[in-house]
Parts: sequence; structure tokens; C-alpha cells
Amino acid sequence: MGVAGASGPTATSGHFILLAGIAGLLAGAFSMAAGEYISMQSQRELFERQIELERAEMEAMPEEEEAEMAALYRAKGFQEDEAKAIAHRLFEDPERALDQLIREELGLDPDELGSPYGAAFGSFVAFALGAFVPVVPYLIGSGVVAFGVAIALSLVALFAVGAGVSLLTGRSALFSGARQVGIGATAAIVTFIVGTIIGVSVGI
Repeated sequence: MGVAGASGPTATSGHFILLAGIAGLLAGAFSMAAGEYISMQSQRELFERQIELERAEMEAMPEEEEAEMAALYRAKGFQEDEAKAIAHRLFEDPERALDQLIREELGLDPDELGSPYGAAFGSFVAFALGAFVPVVPYLIGSGVVAFGVAIALSLVALFAVGAGVSLLTGRSALFSGARQVGIGATAAIVTFIVGTIIGVSVGI
């Protein structure tokens, strides 16, 4: 949209828009993947650090950690003797006790800390697919027709994504789809206007 607005009449061939679309797709997809990888890796390292600190506390102060475990079960409604018995039984196996402390105290699943590579790949694919939608018409056409088809495809894709999200949120598919279209259309219009202003400025 930005390049279409900036290019003006020269955009009828579609070369500028196609080039910008492909460049934006690749740059955006790799950027999103890199950002997602760094974010997930940092989060995973934080969780691993918390787990190691919990392990160190268990090794240094096993009695205090067992009492802490008993307190957690008392908070869940167990009687004093029951909570102590459960905690003592768990601490007979240090690894099992550590696993339970991590789940109860830190709220983490040691086996599900997240995969940086999986998150990066998913982000790359999702961005690339979304960015590819408005580029498709310029692969087979150009000019006003390609521009119109790109807008139509984008609006349909936005509505489909919004409707899909409604399956998770429980909101109306029509409402979620329309909201997604409204936000996407607003962003596209603003980008087109900014591109037009930049194009006029450069032309002058």
C-alpha cells in the first residue's frame, strides 16, 4: 500500500509493488522469526535459571523446602498432618520433589518450557503466508486490476483470520472478522496516505 501510494502512475506496471511486496515479505518474515527466537530463548533461559535456583535451595535447605511444600498443600485445603505426610513422601525422591515444587511454586511445566526454533519457524511461516496474500495478484497481473484484487484478497484474509480467532475467544465470528478487517483496513489506508505524501515530496 505504501509503495502503491508513493509510486502513483508508475505503479501501473506493478514492478515496484511486486518488488516491495517480496522484499517486505522476506524482511518481515526473517525479522519476526529472529525476534520470536530471541524472545522465546530468553524466556526459556529465565525459566531454566529459576529451576536451577530451586534445585540449589533444595540441596542447601531440604527441611525448609519440605516445609514450604507442606504449606503449599495446606493452602490447597489439606490438613496439617496430611500436608506434612505428602510433602515428606515427595521428598523421599529429590527429583520428584523438585518437579512438584517447580509446578506448584513456580507454575512451570519442566517438560514444556517452549521451543525457540519452533516459535521462530511458526512466526516465519505465519508472517510469510499473510504477506503473500496481497502479492499474489501482482505475480499474474498489474495495474488497477491487480491493486483491486490485492485489496479484496487482503480483506477476505483479514476477515477469515478474525473469524478463526472467534473459535478460541467465543466471540461472534462476524464481530471478530469485522474488527480484524477494520483494523487492517485502517492500517492500509494510513500506509497508503503516508506513501502518497512521501511520493509527492520525493517527486517535488
